[in-house]
Amino acid sequence: MKFMDMTDKAVMTELADRIRRERLNRNITQKDLWERAGVSKKVIQQLETGNGCTLDSLIKILRALGRLDQLDAFLPDPGISPIQLARMAGRQRRRASGSRGAVERK
Repeated sequence: MKFMDMTDKAVMTELADRIRRERLNRNITQKDLWERAGVSKKVIQQLETGNGCTLDSLIKILRALGRLDQLDAFLPDPGISPIQLARMAGRQRRRASGSRGAVERK
């Protein structure tokens, strides 16, 4: 699946479907999930219909589904470029200049 070719709403809908399917595959009711995650019924319902939720709620839901470790596959730690590290004499970069390598916005 090419997420870059999808609209934001389509990506949200796909993620919502995946979370719903994961819940169903684990035979967990919505009620069990909101109780385990410590979120409201409305949060689960909105998430599963593709209307999103806060990052805090998503983390709680993934933890309750036993899938929090999947965040590493989702966004692995990029580390520090060896070239950048040498230029900075061991200091960690704290700001972006924005002049190159910027993400294209649509």
